[in-house]
Amino acid sequence: MAPQRNTGAGAEAELPEYAGHYRLDERLGSGGMGVVHLARSTSGMKVAVKVVHAQFARDAEFRGRFRQEVAAARRVSGAFTAPVVDADPEAERPWMATLFIPGPTLAEQVKRNGPMRSGELRRLMAGLAEALRDIHRVGVVHRDLKPSNVLLAEDGPKVIDFGISRPKDSELRTETGKLIGTPPFMAPEQFRRPREVGPAADIFALGSVMVHAATGRGPFDSDSPYVVAYQVVHDEPDLTGVPGNLAPLVVRCLAKEPEDRPTPDELMRELRSVAASYDTQAFIPSQRVLEETEEAAAEEAGAAPAGSGPAPEPVGATSGGRRRRTALAAAALVVALSGGAVLATQMPGEDGTGKDARGTAGGSHSASPAFSPWSTRPARSATGATAGTGTGGMPQCVHDARRLICVQSGLVSALDASDGRVLWRHVLADDDGPSQAPVLSGGLAQVITRSGRRLEALDPASGATRWQQDLSHYPGVRSVGGTVLLTAADGTVTGVDAATGAPVWKRRIPGLSEPYFMAFPDDPLAYVASTSDNGRTRITAVDPATGKVRWDERLSGTLTLVGTTDGSLVLLSSRGGEYGTVDAVVRYYPRDKVSLRVRLGVALQEARATVQGDRVYLLAFDGSLVAVDTVMGKQVWSLQTAVSRGSRPAADGEHVYFSAADGRLLAVDADKGRLVGQTALRLGARSDEVVASLPAPEAVDGRVYAGAPDGTVFAVDGRDPADW
Repeated sequence: MAPQRNTGAGAEAELPEYAGHYRLDERLGSGGMGVVHLARSTSGMKVAVKVVHAQFARDAEFRGRFRQEVAAARRVSGAFTAPVVDADPEAERPWMATLFIPGPTLAEQVKRNGPMRSGELRRLMAGLAEALRDIHRVGVVHRDLKPSNVLLAEDGPKVIDFGISRPKDSELRTETGKLIGTPPFMAPEQFRRPREVGPAADIFALGSVMVHAATGRGPFDSDSPYVVAYQVVHDEPDLTGVPGNLAPLVVRCLAKEPEDRPTPDELMRELRSVAASYDTQAFIPSQRVLEETEEAAAEEAGAAPAGSGPAPEPVGATSGGRRRRTALAAAALVVALSGGAVLATQMPGEDGTGKDARGTAGGSHSASPAFSPWSTRPARSATGATAGTGTGGMPQCVHDARRLICVQSGLVSALDASDGRVLWRHVLADDDGPSQAPVLSGGLAQVITRSGRRLEALDPASGATRWQQDLSHYPGVRSVGGTVLLTAADGTVTGVDAATGAPVWKRRIPGLSEPYFMAFPDDPLAYVASTSDNGRTRITAVDPATGKVRWDERLSGTLTLVGTTDGSLVLLSSRGGEYGTVDAVVRYYPRDKVSLRVRLGVALQEARATVQGDRVYLLAFDGSLVAVDTVMGKQVWSLQTAVSRGSRPAADGEHVYFSAADGRLLAVDADKGRLVGQTALRLGARSDEVVASLPAPEAVDGRVYAGAPDGTVFAVDGRDPADW
């Protein structure tokens, strides 16, 4: 791993100067728990020193986890692991030193030089199998084997980073609902039964690592960790590109049930039959592309502009190359599975005047009449019978005046928002599941059915179908204002009147070969975002009524558009790497062509965000919830919620709300960042299954509405979450 000079967020990357007797010379990298430095002992011996992040050093749970990491790493020894030299888990900033091993990580190697060759893959698999044998032999389960935790040394691969490993006899327990690991390399049981994870989970991860080494992607590949989680549990792996002599072994490693996977010893015996002898020496794969350290550092700097302080950084818009990564259907799927930003919380009657940073007038709720919490199952009639064959599942809802319009597998229903009474039901024939919550457009509820193959426009008052559209030839669908935008496979866009279903215009958007649109509350424009290979992001704003481009800009860095507010765009900056992380929030003003960047204290993995005035709330895959003020230019607070795979947050100025996979609705104080309330669990009948995505709750006029895996829709008083 090449050292990176003076990179990182402020003093976190530079201090302390020493860890014990080891002088910290260079920063090698940063992870969720700490920063890794290249250091030297008094005698000059090179070591790699991990120093825990300052904010985590004060956390008793993280200290316990770090003590466990040190103990696990000390128990493990072998030719394919990095030995512990020294450690002090009780220091003010706990640290651990391991022998420094020169060489790239597997992630870096594949990114720079492409997939490995068959012989290299055999040696890699043999080395990793031997490493896992040594790790498991002393009773340790690594639980986070992935390409960035494999160093390619001259004498073979080395498994590093035991940060979330757990000895079988450990007394440190995972919190309820807490999911630990890296989704593309996690085993099904890590999602379904986190407390029952054993050595076989590492074998599954080995199989995923081998697919990455052979193809440059994982066996379950998606831009969203939520989709990956679903695929890991339910779908078969994609082994396209894996050499035929190794594919059968990889298939066995990726078996859904732990008992069906081979042990490390069995793998080593099988590998001996693949090749009579395998050489784990002289391991460094051939370099197909020679890259200097300075070039790699410059590339990383281009993806995340330098800046050490917490204040906003003005950045002018830049012109970028014409090359870009196309926004394929997978990206459209992520938007659809997320419920789409077009369905974000809207506060009726607010015009934006007199709002504070949280988007509220004085930070108080508007008055609402007396309200009693309620819960109902739309798929069941008053007699308890289901509405139709195949109806049910987690409801996804949108608030419409005094109603909730909800969609489930095989069913659309309307509920009275005041008491939960079912007002009407509309059965969807031959539907195998909705792709997203309904969208209100043109006075109708737009419902995408048959897994994205049909659009039905329903009357919110009666549930009657007003018009429908076959979507078989339109991979992209987005409702914006009174127009439905349909993107065909050839890139042609058709604007359809949302009230009547009649085509209004049809054209290609200049410069966009595959425009997949995004839309946001109270914003009349549609947006297309794409990232080029040279690390720039292109944002195009389109008038949905005409299809004409309003403006087109290219911004520095890999950015994801998540919302708009007060004439500006809010984007998340991705640090890149093997799996997307967010290291900053960017607010861009198109009129002035100026960006303000706010760096996060610690990078978040696959964060889902909501925008409320000048505030942005981000919920990471591991449960970290962060509040950022884009005007003050700082991170306001951070909270570890211990909820994995949570929904996109919703906010009303007083509280931040989000749903958990177990059916809970949680509320966090928007000012102080404290958990102030949560509802009871509402698990579905198949609690061991992983849903691809959770719908976000709706916060309207002091009430919060949410769906749960058991098929219920429920409402609570958002003004007093402590009473939930």
